[in-house]
Amino acid sequence: MTVDQVFLESVEILKMLISTPSLSRDEKQAADKVEESLVKMGYQPQRRKNNCWVVAPGYDAGRPTILLNSHIDTVKASDNWDSDPYTPVVDGDRLTGLGSNDAGGPLVALLAAFRFLAKKKQAYNLIFAATAEEEVSGVNNVGSILSELGCIDLAIVGEPTRMQMAVAEKGLLVIDGVVYGKSGHAARNEGVNAIIEALPVLDFFRDYRFSKVSPFLGEVKMTVTGINAGTQHNVVPDRCTFMVDVRVNECYSNEEVFNILKELVPCELSARSFRLNSSAISQEHAVVLRGKSIGLEAFGSPTTSDQAVLPFDTLKIGPGDSARSHTPNEYILLSEIRQGIATYIQLLDGLELGAKEALA
Repeated sequence: MTVDQVFLESVEILKMLISTPSLSRDEKQAADKVEESLVKMGYQPQRRKNNCWVVAPGYDAGRPTILLNSHIDTVKASDNWDSDPYTPVVDGDRLTGLGSNDAGGPLVALLAAFRFLAKKKQAYNLIFAATAEEEVSGVNNVGSILSELGCIDLAIVGEPTRMQMAVAEKGLLVIDGVVYGKSGHAARNEGVNAIIEALPVLDFFRDYRFSKVSPFLGEVKMTVTGINAGTQHNVVPDRCTFMVDVRVNECYSNEEVFNILKELVPCELSARSFRLNSSAISQEHAVVLRGKSIGLEAFGSPTTSDQAVLPFDTLKIGPGDSARSHTPNEYILLSEIRQGIATYIQLLDGLELGAKEALA
């Protein structure tokens, strides 16, 4: 089996997936296609809901395990596509279609690498998983099958990163706030206007800086992304609600950030979830050192992926470009997929996880 052979098959699998609508929480048909493809390849895949995975032959519980993971779900296509988003279109080196870049290209490249690596004896066990609900951080995403996979020492998360190494990823914390006032008639000097009371609170979220700054992810970033107050023009509002998008660097957990804010902000705050924490992998980890040795660059990713629910070392890397994700006429280059397969193999073939990595 050569890289060229698995590359050509990978392109056909990607076309098939593009042709199969797979919106988040409605991925059954795509999961069926992945499962059927794995069976045709001679594997015995396992399935839970819309998650499908396969363990390379020769599993040994005494060895560390590497998980190759990417997602099969997509966002909803916008109305601005020039063609049918579910019809794959190849124009020279470009393959256009919904999910081609995020994350069909990384998915099929990881599967191709899995097939290649599984043919050779490695110092680790290898698992490939095509999983659901990444785009909505759903409860049935890759986190829902971790108990089935056993101990994982390292995961390669397939996302479009221009095949460079995202060694850190920002977490996501969404906060809802309420500022209270007192209602009154707008024509008279009555009441306490909750909108006016909220102004210094909104200024705080704009101006506050957390002390710990990440070398890869920079500062914790807070953005007020919604506000609501008032019921009619002649009533002073007694309540102003707002929401804040917080992108957390790896220096803090989501809960730590929330507790700091609760101490500093003079209003009611609540967090929707603490699940999507930031992540980072050591610069001395074997896979990072291998990546640097073959010319890959390390960077910090501002976007959230399934890394947020994986409680072990992870490296996000894949063909394609994040700037194309969730855009009309989404595409990936065929050359990017081929290079992705080759780079995944270079990164992992013969890799040895030291005791420090295996026990982390």
